[in-house]
Amino acid sequence: MSEQINRREFVKATTLGVVGAAAGQALAAAPVAADRAKSERIRKGVVQSMMPSKMPWPDRLMMLRDAGFDGFEAYTTSDPKDVETIRAAADRAGLMIHSVMNQAHWQYPLSSADPKVVATSMEGMRTSLHNAKAFGAETVLLVPAVVNPETRYADAYTRSQKQIRELLPLAQELGIIIAIEEVWNKFLLSPIEFARYVDEFRSPFVGAYFDVGNIVAYGYPQDWIRTLGKRIKKVHIKDFDVKAHKFVPLYEGSINWPEVRAAFAEIGYSGWFSAELPGGDAKYLAEVARRMDRIIAGQ
Repeated sequence: MSEQINRREFVKATTLGVVGAAAGQALAAAPVAADRAKSERIRKGVVQSMMPSKMPWPDRLMMLRDAGFDGFEAYTTSDPKDVETIRAAADRAGLMIHSVMNQAHWQYPLSSADPKVVATSMEGMRTSLHNAKAFGAETVLLVPAVVNPETRYADAYTRSQKQIRELLPLAQELGIIIAIEEVWNKFLLSPIEFARYVDEFRSPFVGAYFDVGNIVAYGYPQDWIRTLGKRIKKVHIKDFDVKAHKFVPLYEGSINWPEVRAAFAEIGYSGWFSAELPGGDAKYLAEVARRMDRIIAGQ
């Protein structure tokens, strides 16, 4: 993926495809793992873009709840009235807004040499942190840097850490964790380096937001999970086909889901699994929820 592509375009570039009758029958026959999920405190969520954007918030969140989800990850919201509307709709639906996905980090990376770009990025993160507090969320997802022809890897590392350290007092004051995600940004290319990057902050308010599908092109998610361990605060769920080099529906790619689930169990992970897939209607979301139940059950 080009480092210039933004996250929303990146997700839209994927496709869930049409679920065949045979696949639907197989999934319907699989045991529902709701009891086990509850006992292990693994909760199912989606990213905001998976819900119909033209549907009023109360309606889309009731649809999400009825599909079998426990909550969602919201995008950065600059208008306080919109924040209030989203929070109220979530409360009425009985759903949690567990995280905020910062929106300024691709176009305005913290690793830029341009002070104006960095200032815009920092303001976006401050807004995201305040959003998270207002929503009752636990984390803000941050892509920390982008390596490109203008930004060397070493500079991306030091510049991004410098800016995150400046954000830490606010994160601590609000009680929100800055969760660093690994993406196709040519940065943090091994689990050992990712762990070191997080550890160097020496703060409980910096952790890892692990995306299972993002590293399949060049690594094994179960290896990353076992290396990152307790640093993992949140998880994105999506599948990837190595041969076709594209994102695909859950269970239709190259990921060994039972092994991934076993790795999460080994590190004692409990919390959120949030699907990051293309959006769809109620039937589609219910199908995604059923597939996620299989993942949680270790099938």
